[in-house]
Amino acid sequence: MNIRQLRLGELVALLGAACVVVSLLAPWYGGAPVGNLDAWDTFGPAVALLIAAACAALAMVLSAVTERSTALPVSSAVWCVAIGSAAVIAAVVRVLERPGYSTSLCVGAWLGLAGAAAILVGAWLALRDERPSVYDPPRPPARNRP
Repeated sequence: MNIRQLRLGELVALLGAACVVVSLLAPWYGGAPVGNLDAWDTFGPAVALLIAAACAALAMVLSAVTERSTALPVSSAVWCVAIGSAAVIAAVVRVLERPGYSTSLCVGAWLGLAGAAAILVGAWLALRDERPSVYDPPRPPARNRP
């Protein structure tokens, strides 16, 4: 395992996954008759997509750290872009809706939206980053000219 292999994209996605995990523990909606509601009180497909995006981001970071070839990190970044874009749409819907007659948004909804956006941007940057190889490119021997 080599932590130094993490690029900017993986670090941004890791930060986004941390935001999503923290948002699941924070209150999302306030002013409801039953009190503050968190993600677990209003669990649905949107929260499941946020959890899936956080898991995809963690898988992308883990594959970037552990794999020597680029096949698995690139494929996990592709899946992370797809799941991350669905999670951003789900997080926007969660910010716009007000379940359980709640009247205000709390910090959890905003953290979930910021985390989903960071996962999408981080996965996009991980796909876009093209650093040079660790090994020098092969140089064929010079030909003798007649």
